[in-house]
This record gives sequence, structure tokens and C-alpha cells, in this order.
Amino acid sequence: MASLNPLQGNLGQRRAAHLLRRTSFRYTKTKVDQLATMSATDAVASLLSFAAPQLNQPIYDNTATPTVESTTWINPPGLPLPDQDFRLQYRVTAWWLNEALHEPGIGYKMIFFYHQYLAVTNLTIDNVKFFDYLSLLRWGALGNFKKLATKMIIDNTMLRYLSNNLNSKTNPNENFAREFLELFTIGKGPQAGPGDYTNYTEDDVIQAAKVLTGFQTRTQRDQVDPETSIPRGTVTFSRHDTSNKTFSPRFQNKVITGATTSAAFWTEINAFVDMVFNQDETARNWCRRIYRYFVHPNITPEIENEIIVPLANQLKSGGYEVLPVLQKLLASQHFYDADDSDNANEIIGGIIKSPLELSLQALSFFNVTIPNPVTQNNDHYITFWTSGVSERMLGYANMVLFYPPDVAGYPAYHQQPDYNRQWFNSSSIIARYKLPQMLLTGKRVLGSSPNSSIGIKLNIAPWVKNSGVISDPSDPFVLVHELISYLLPEQIDTDRFDYFYFKIFLDDLPPADWTYEWQNYLSTNNETEVKIALERLIYHIMYSPEYQTF
Repeated sequence: MASLNPLQGNLGQRRAAHLLRRTSFRYTKTKVDQLATMSATDAVASLLSFAAPQLNQPIYDNTATPTVESTTWINPPGLPLPDQDFRLQYRVTAWWLNEALHEPGIGYKMIFFYHQYLAVTNLTIDNVKFFDYLSLLRWGALGNFKKLATKMIIDNTMLRYLSNNLNSKTNPNENFAREFLELFTIGKGPQAGPGDYTNYTEDDVIQAAKVLTGFQTRTQRDQVDPETSIPRGTVTFSRHDTSNKTFSPRFQNKVITGATTSAAFWTEINAFVDMVFNQDETARNWCRRIYRYFVHPNITPEIENEIIVPLANQLKSGGYEVLPVLQKLLASQHFYDADDSDNANEIIGGIIKSPLELSLQALSFFNVTIPNPVTQNNDHYITFWTSGVSERMLGYANMVLFYPPDVAGYPAYHQQPDYNRQWFNSSSIIARYKLPQMLLTGKRVLGSSPNSSIGIKLNIAPWVKNSGVISDPSDPFVLVHELISYLLPEQIDTDRFDYFYFKIFLDDLPPADWTYEWQNYLSTNNETEVKIALERLIYHIMYSPEYQTF
């Protein structure tokens, strides 16, 4: 029986690692060990907040000047901006990735959840407006979903992406209204008849489009939301349809009074949003999406009734505040697969990592030194984050970051029946398996100029010596056991361990040989022999099918 009752007792290492892998792009032994000593309730609560950002915004290097520019070229709004070229696009994406890598809690996982839920693409309008979109997602990620959805209506990038900037009383455009209902809020539901999707009808789309007339993008960043302090689009009331809008029985035949003055405009918008969010199915749709994102893609009738419905009731009754729902779900017995007799058959290790998790969690676990954005500006933004991470680690693995293939987001998060299995296929497998090679050689490996640097390199012998991850590197059994226990989601059986230990790491040599070589490395600083064995082990662990899941 699926249970939302909180898991009792301290998490321990296995469950703490599961929680951190699922909730943060930053995965470290230190954090796992910290969470392991806590109860599930306390551990989850400690993750439900944002840390201070590394940088408030990207650093822009104007190549015409001898110094790297100040970090205040985007905020506050109204400052002169650099040309909207690909250099700026790279910097916005790289800035976000760097923040995601260093955020110890759930914040950036929730930002990405909303990006693939309330999807747009970069360069829909321009790079600075996309920065504003990302800032809005950060503002709302751990707050109120209803508020975020309302503010997304007037976001410049969303207005352009779904053409609601073209929606006027004389030239109605239904694009945004349709997606607001189908994807962002209530969802279609099964087809009930011609133009009837159970949760709304085609006539409801027409009426919603009328409500949403009058919005336009704003070229200048001088229209600022008073609550978020983030630039947004604008309202041209003369373009708004002022008639009353009558909805179908799916919305209890609700009549929304048309605004006849600009002062009443937002009253009408809010009445529409209230109508949509008052439907039970809006909360259930959000809870299904959050469940598939954090827990498992398979929602059985049991999970629907015992997990989704209670969470949705809490979400709706709580005014769409998301933190209490996340707290309940992530601290539950169900999340740790502890609500049935077999606690190792469904959830832990049950999702294939996206390229984003695969890359950022490896970078954080091995504590790879990232180029400094001020002193190594081009290496930070272009060589590493763009050429190394965005293009090779993500793009070649079929995740072109911030370019979902359509408005529904990335197929692995929503497309039945494969869901996350779409991350692991014939077109992405090579890039996934090249990740350890990129880390250990510091080379691009894939695509053009494969021998060019990506700006970082994992020096594995010094890492094993100095990182504190391995309690006794001279003991080969301890070394292999501790690496596997943190890098793989589940405890492996004896035969599988012996494969990594005897065949891969020791290369069928006596354990004493490793101890001798490690002591020789410590005394001479010559890493030649130990590096061979360590790299061989890292390659095979990261190639393993177990490592591809979390």
C-alpha cells in the first residue's frame, strides 16, 4: 500500500544518497553523510530553500576593453546592454549551469522542473529577456504555483514564445490560452466527445483567449513587476476584449465579467486564473508531474488514489503553496520504497539520469575545479560550460539545454510510455559513456577538435589522496567499497562487487600490490601506477548500467 506517512528513524547512507540525487544537481559525500544522520523529515526540510547565489548574473566581458566588466550589466533594469549575440547566450546558459552545480538544496531542480513544465526556448526574444524568465522561475520555484503561473502570463519570453503578444480583440490568437489549459494547469483529460477533453472544451479555449487579449512584449526592461522586481511585458488595454466570457459546464458555466477599464483588467485575469485553479484536476495534474519528476514515471491506480489525490488536496487547500507538498512527498515512506515488503524494487535506482544530472552530479562529487569567471572568463563561459558541458556532455546526449523540442518540454519527462528511458538510446549512449573520458583527460573527445581542452581535468590520484571521500586509500577493498557505495544507487551483490574489485581494480593481482603502489605514490609523488588502476575503476563504474540510474 503506497503511503505518505513519514519515514521513521535516521536516513542512513543509502537513503540519504537517494534523497540528494533526486533533489539536487550538487551531489557530494559530505552532504550525503550529513543527511544520513537526520530523519527524513528534517533532511527534506534542510533542502527546501535556496542558498545565496554564486553570482547574481553572468559576467560580461566586453572584448573592446582591457578588463572584465562589472556584474551589474543586467540588473538593475534599464542599463545599457551588450549586443544580443551568441556570446551573451552562452553566458546566460553557463551562469545558470554554474549556479545549479553549486546549489546544495532543491532549488535548481525545481527551477528545471518548471522550465520543462512552463517551457520556452532561449532566443525566443533575446538573451536578457530569457535571463528574466529564469529569474522568474527562481523567484517562484519554492513558492506559490498559482502565483508563478499568473506571472508567467506576462513574462516577455513566454508572450513571444506562445504568441500571446499577438492576441488582440480584432485578431484573436488561441496559442497561449490552449497551452495554459492543456499543459500549464488543468490538462486535457481523456477525450469525451468532439471538442471536449473532459477537463475543458474547445469553446473554453476560445473564451480563455478572449480573457488573455491585450498583452504585449516590452522592448525596454522598464516595466517591472512590483512583487518580483523582475522586468515583464506590458498591457495595451485598447487591444483587450471587454465582453463577458462564458465558459462551459466543465467550469460550472462560469461567466467572467469583461473589464471595461484598465483598472479592472487584472481583476478579470485573476478571475480566470481562480476559475482554473479552483478545479481539482489542476492540482492533480501538477502533482502527477512532480511525482514523475522526483519519484517514478509509473502512476498506478494505487499511486493515483493514495499519493496523487491526497497531495493534490493538500496543494489546493493550501492555496498552491508547494513547499508543504514537497515536504510530505519527499519525506514519505513511499519515496524511499519503504511502504511494501520489497524496498529495493521500484524507486531507488528506478529512474535513468538525465544528461544534466549525469554531468553535474559527477562534477560535484569529484569536486572538479571550475574556471574562475573573472580571472578565466573565456575558459569559464566558453571553453568549459559551453564547449565542454552544454555541447558535449548535454547536447551530444540529446539534451540541448533550454531548447526543449516543443512546448510540452523534454519528452523524457512527459511522453508515454518510455519517459526517462528516452535519455538512454542509440543516439545518446556514446556521449553518456564519454563523460568519464572527458573528465579524466580534460579533452572534448566528441565532435570537432576532440583533443582540445574543456578547461578542467579530474586528476584522480590526488583526488583520492586529498578529497576525504576514501577513508583509507591504501586498503583496496575499502577504496572500491566506498566509491561504489556513493556512486551507485543500490548495494550490489557479491559477484558484482568482486568484478569491480578483483577484475577491474586489482586486475587479478594480489591486494598487497595495490597497498605497495599506494605507499610508493605517497613517498615519491609518482602517480603512474596508481593512476592506471584508479582510472580503470572510475571508467568501469561510470560505464556501468547501475551508474546510469538514480
